[in-house]
Amino acid sequence: MTTPDPAAPTTPVLPPAPVGVVTPTIPPGVVTPAILLDLAIVDSNIARMQDLALTAGVALRPHVKTHKSLAIGRRQIEAGAAGITAGTMGEVEAFAAAGFDDIFFAYTVFATRARVERLRRVRQVARLRVGLDSRPAAEALAAGFAGLDPLEVVIEVDCGAHRCGVPPEAAGEVGAYARSLGLLPVGAFTYPGHGDLDRDAPARASGDEIAALTTAADALRAEGIEATVLSGGSTPTSALSARRPLTEIRPGEYVYNDLGKLRVGACGPADLACFVAATVVSDAVPGQVIVDVGTKALGREGSVERGYGTAPTVAGAVLTKLNEYHGYLAIPTGVRRPAVGDVLAIAPNHVCPVVNLFDDMLVHAAGRPVGRWPIDARGHLS
Repeated sequence: MTTPDPAAPTTPVLPPAPVGVVTPTIPPGVVTPAILLDLAIVDSNIARMQDLALTAGVALRPHVKTHKSLAIGRRQIEAGAAGITAGTMGEVEAFAAAGFDDIFFAYTVFATRARVERLRRVRQVARLRVGLDSRPAAEALAAGFAGLDPLEVVIEVDCGAHRCGVPPEAAGEVGAYARSLGLLPVGAFTYPGHGDLDRDAPARASGDEIAALTTAADALRAEGIEATVLSGGSTPTSALSARRPLTEIRPGEYVYNDLGKLRVGACGPADLACFVAATVVSDAVPGQVIVDVGTKALGREGSVERGYGTAPTVAGAVLTKLNEYHGYLAIPTGVRRPAVGDVLAIAPNHVCPVVNLFDDMLVHAAGRPVGRWPIDARGHLS
């Protein structure tokens, strides 16, 4: 009986590597790790989602958590977006300071005194809506905005992701309580986060999303509150949910896309715009190479079953393991291993946390260098 070599890399059963991904041109002498962004694909993604919203008759309010870039946000607004969605106080402030004047802070904010002061400063330069899903959150916001024009709030309801949000039928109760405190409830929003589990999940989640917002609108109306805002639509569900009763959709990842969106059918292989450049630093162990991207460049999005990213230019190559600064890239039998010093483009599973780990990105358009752009709201979490 042969004893397995404990040093040999294990190769789990992984999903097929994507076919048809347009890999970026890697600049000569690039210092890795580095984000590589194809602006031509970004613009195509922006235009496609904007056309979807326009055709459906709903507003597009993209979530800036994906790109955290003022330049990319401006391209979305110029293409026709009604405003932006932000997920942190820091994102709200960064974009408001840069002139973005219609912002939905889609988070169940608990407004401490310091946060209220920051929200009040933002509202001096931008239209601001804030999410809430509890009486304590409403009380804190109302106290902070007492004596001022009523703050617009949107009630979060749960459509099946089981993260935040009251049951849809409770939206009226929460909205009425917020109104009694002097806030201005304008509608409801939800997050169909369970729409990215598999290829059938977007359809299921979209149905849940539409049903939840329909019920929430009825519950608000029963309390005398007309829901002028019914907001939903993640990237996987947007194409299905961009219809009444929704008034707006808030996708974020569509602007760059990633392997996760590709696997559930929310984009095509040619729609991936963002990659991480990585250098092969070791080929000491047969069947794999080590690249200089680990969890501090890619985050921890992935699993043994689906891997932690792929290198599309190496047929079937999948990152099977990550340490902080090392990525274990398994090379299938019969495929030429990249050499030490080769630079590869890595497609991430989930692009949002990747972007938040870098200060800037190398931007090109169809192979032509554009420049190094800052990731303006990188961090900005609190």
